[in-house]
Amino acid sequence: MHFPFSLVEVIWTLTFAAQLVLLVVLLGRDRSSRYPFFTAAVIMAALEMLARRLLSDKLPPLTSTELFLVLADIGVVVTFLVVIELARRAFRGASRTSWVAGALVLLAAAVTALWLWGPWPSRQTLDAHSLLGHLRLMQLGAEKGDLFNYFLFILLTLAAIFTGRRFHPGWRSHARQILLGYSVTGIAQIAVRVAWQKISSLPAPLSQAEFDHRMTMEMRLLDANSIVYLVVVLGWLICLWFDEPGSAAAAASSADGAEIGGEAAPASEGPADGEATAAP
Repeated sequence: MHFPFSLVEVIWTLTFAAQLVLLVVLLGRDRSSRYPFFTAAVIMAALEMLARRLLSDKLPPLTSTELFLVLADIGVVVTFLVVIELARRAFRGASRTSWVAGALVLLAAAVTALWLWGPWPSRQTLDAHSLLGHLRLMQLGAEKGDLFNYFLFILLTLAAIFTGRRFHPGWRSHARQILLGYSVTGIAQIAVRVAWQKISSLPAPLSQAEFDHRMTMEMRLLDANSIVYLVVVLGWLICLWFDEPGSAAAAASSADGAEIGGEAAPASEGPADGEATAAP
């Protein structure tokens, strides 16, 4: 059968719908008050996807590039706030000294990894006095900022694995599950960038068939990355729908269940003696 939609359109539709449902869960289950920056990050991701879908072909190239770079830079700042938010909740039982020392170590490790990663542009190309240099500077901030945040997410997840259940929230907590989802997304993003650099470093294609083959490989890498992000969003949706073990909502529901099981059952055992004598 002829399917009128491409794989990219299907993935985009499912991802955007999953983000909207995730926002409904965050607002409806009162998770947005506990994770305001994560909620803002989901809103920014959905807004950027919608803007790229609707405005890419309707705006001049320079205007659309500047708009998307502004959204990307704002997304980097919001995601860094998500890192701080998840670190505070995932390591809630740590002392202030341990938390500050661990944060400094992770920041130093992430900065070192970012500095050693990939080529850096020259200062002449980043001249902020010209429009082109301004755009390149914004692009550099978006690309390196995303990479820096992903390094922090991965390092935080490794720290959570090594510490185990030493701190208060375990792996069934929302904070660590959100952190794990970001780490999976970061690993996929880094793997795609490494593969992209490997493809870009190959000699120039000698034929049209070889060029088409490289383009197909790049598209499959992007599709695989989008599928990973879709799976992560679905995982966040499922885990945030349920209450954390030991939370107030879970304790209230278990208390209601115990009250129903302890008081409603005896009332249905049968009529009292006085009622039995009064019956005809």
